[in-house]
Amino acid sequence: MHVPDGFINAPVSAATAVVAAGAVAVSLRGARRELGSERAAPLAGLVAAFVFAVQMLNFPVAGGTSGHLLGGALAAILVGPWTGVLCISVVLLMQAILFADGGLTALGVNVTCMAIVTTAVAYALFRGLVRILPRTRRSVTAASFVAALVSVPASALVFTLIYAIGGTTDVAIGRVATAMVGVHLLIGLGEAVITAMTVGAVIAVRPDLVYGARGLERRLKLRVDGELVDAPVAEAEPRRAPTAARSPRGVWIGGLVTSLVLAGFVSFYASADPDGLERVATDHGIDEKAEEHDAADSPLADYGVKDVDDARISGGLAGVIGVGATVVAGTGVFWTVRRRRAGEKADTTSPTNTNTGTSA
Repeated sequence: MHVPDGFINAPVSAATAVVAAGAVAVSLRGARRELGSERAAPLAGLVAAFVFAVQMLNFPVAGGTSGHLLGGALAAILVGPWTGVLCISVVLLMQAILFADGGLTALGVNVTCMAIVTTAVAYALFRGLVRILPRTRRSVTAASFVAALVSVPASALVFTLIYAIGGTTDVAIGRVATAMVGVHLLIGLGEAVITAMTVGAVIAVRPDLVYGARGLERRLKLRVDGELVDAPVAEAEPRRAPTAARSPRGVWIGGLVTSLVLAGFVSFYASADPDGLERVATDHGIDEKAEEHDAADSPLADYGVKDVDDARISGGLAGVIGVGATVVAGTGVFWTVRRRRAGEKADTTSPTNTNTGTSA
C-alpha cells in the first residue's frame, strides 16, 4: 500500500510528514526502554530486514488484485510497539530511496499509514486480547492473528481519510473508502496468517525473544490458605539454563537466511497483479495525478538491478541487496538508540551526579 507522489497535495503531505517525524521522535525515546539488552538491537534490525523481504511477496487476493505484508503488527509483537514503528519506518525509507517504491513527498503519508497506524492499532488490540485470554503460547499466536487482521483495513481507512482531506482528484470518497477497506480486509487475512505463523514459530523455539510474550514463563501459582504462592518445581524436572541467558545467534542467523531466500529467490514467484491501493486508484481515478518517482532512475528501481537482463537474477540480486541494506541500516539505528540509553543510565549513576552534600 505504498502511496506514490502526486496522490496527496503538498500541504497535507507536509502535515503528515510532521506527524510522522513527531511519531518517530517519540518512538526513538520509547524504543530505548525496549532495547535494553545487547541482543535487542540486532534482533530488531533482523525484524526490519524480514519485513522488507516478506513485503516483496505479493499474494493474490481477488479480482486480479494482490496484497503484501505491511508488517506493523508483526514488528510490534516481536520487538515492541515503539521499536516496531522504527522498524517499518526504516523499511519504508529503504524502499523509497533505493527502490523507488513509495513517493518521497509521500513518505510521511506512508509512515503514518503503514508504520504508525498499523503498529498502534495492532499492539493495542493485541495487548487487550492477551489480557483476557489464557496466558499460553496459543493465545499469543491467536491474538497476533486478530491484531494483524484488523491493522490492515485500519491503515486503509486512515489513508482514505487523508485522501479526503488532501486528495488531488475529485472522487467519491464513500466509494473509495468502501473499496479500500473491502480489499484490504482480504489482504489483512494474508497479513494475519503470515504474522501468526511467524510469531508462533519464534515462540515455539525462543519465547523469551518475543516482546509480546513476556511473562509466559512465570511460575505456576497455587492458592494456599487464601494466599497465592509459587508452585514448587518438581525434583524430577531437568534443570536447564534460563532461556534469557541463551544466545539468540541461532535465531538471528536462521532469520537472516530465511529473509535472503525469500527476497532473493521466492520473490520471483510473487503475484504480478496490482496491489490493493493500485487497484482502487485505477478503478476510481485516483491515479490521474500520480507523478514519476524522483528515484525512478535508481540502479535498483522497481526491485531490479539495472543492466542485468535476466529478470530472475535481477530481482533476486535486488532483494538480497535490499535485505542487506535494511539489516545494516536498522541495526545501526537500534544500536545508536540503545547506546544512548546506556549512556543516560551511566550519567544518572555517575558519582559526579549524586548529591553528596556536607554538613556544617
